[in-house]
Amino acid sequence: MKLKCIITDDEPIARKGLQSYVERINFLELVGVCEDAIQLNNQLKSQQADLLFLDIEMPYMTGIELLNSLSNPPKVIITSAYAEYAIKGYDLEVSDYLLKPISFDRFLKAVNKAYDQLISSQTPVVQDYLFVKTSLKLEKIRFNDMRFIEGVENYVAIYSSDGKIITHTTLRTILQKLPPERFVQVHKSYLVNIDKIDSIEGNLLGIGKNKIPLSRTYKETALEIILKNKLLKDG
Repeated sequence: MKLKCIITDDEPIARKGLQSYVERINFLELVGVCEDAIQLNNQLKSQQADLLFLDIEMPYMTGIELLNSLSNPPKVIITSAYAEYAIKGYDLEVSDYLLKPISFDRFLKAVNKAYDQLISSQTPVVQDYLFVKTSLKLEKIRFNDMRFIEGVENYVAIYSSDGKIITHTTLRTILQKLPPERFVQVHKSYLVNIDKIDSIEGNLLGIGKNKIPLSRTYKETALEIILKNKLLKDG
């Protein structure tokens, strides 16, 4: 993954130095060089950027003032000769604050940090549990602990490795909250955790000592999902 970056500084020597640093890093792609915050603001209207190298003291508008005006700014690394702006920069949640003159090793540390932050922000958080309301409290049940789920009118019984939990909801509502690659409906009253199926015999699924009915309505689709899942696991 390459980070598109823009350098903004009113000092030509500072711009040239940062540009030489950027050219050494293969995950950085320089897409713009600006002399002040006004130029940067204009460029951001037409050029997507992942990372800004932003000076603070510039004509017309400071870097801090520009950041305050942006509703959804890219990641920002402040580059400044003035340490007193550091606290203000961190209030604006900048990725890092580099004091001039900037050494390459300090620059490298800052861009590695920004890269890691962007990768983390793009990695989806996978939820592996469900909260259900019982008569007394909300209980957290991990998907991996669920064996099968039985629906009876407006109540659902969730059978897990720790026992049975009764909650006031419908089977359809529970199904919508479960990962479809892990759970499948096999009967109007039953959902099963595919990983917990030990056997398939006729119209019955074996999960431990329990026999779960596999109805004609759901059989074809359910078996296709179950067998595909098993082949992927074994493969």
